[in-house]
Amino acid sequence: MFIAQELRKKSIAEYLLYMWQVEDLIRAYGCSLTRIKNEYIDRFDYSDEQKEDMVDWYGDLVTMMNREGKREKGHLQINEIVLQDLAELHSRLLASTKFPFYNAEYYKVLPFIVELRNKGNKDQNEITTCLESLYGTMLLRLQKKEISPDTLHAIKEITTFIGMLSDYYIKDKTEGLVFEDD
Repeated sequence: MFIAQELRKKSIAEYLLYMWQVEDLIRAYGCSLTRIKNEYIDRFDYSDEQKEDMVDWYGDLVTMMNREGKREKGHLQINEIVLQDLAELHSRLLASTKFPFYNAEYYKVLPFIVELRNKGNKDQNEITTCLESLYGTMLLRLQKKEISPDTLHAIKEITTFIGMLSDYYIKDKTEGLVFEDD
């Protein structure tokens, strides 16, 4: 909860990846708030009030996952909306002549995106493809599995691109981006 709050302010992409991890954590505990509290939250060195806040936060997420039928797989609607916002911003940035560096970075990663989409879900948007590749790589690292040099290179490029999109997202939310030529 505390990490999510900070990440949402600093990097929307990292926030989304973190929230996907939280969804998986909830599933790992069988969507049981009692288990999450006893086996996970209680391990943190937080005050009782902070632990209560975490239990409430996880409880809300468990409720949403149950209501939305996401106990086994998929992402919560709140996360899907953020992902859709990112995809829409991506389209607006590409359509504008005011963001040449973003366009250049996009065309640099486009071959990787095409390759990933050909291996996976061809119907999902490019931003989802990028974020899923970053999440998958994170899971491989957590499992201490080997990652090929080609994959590491692709992930490095995708990380830069998604980082740029994330920065524009935060800037758009805090200051507002100007897309049309004045």
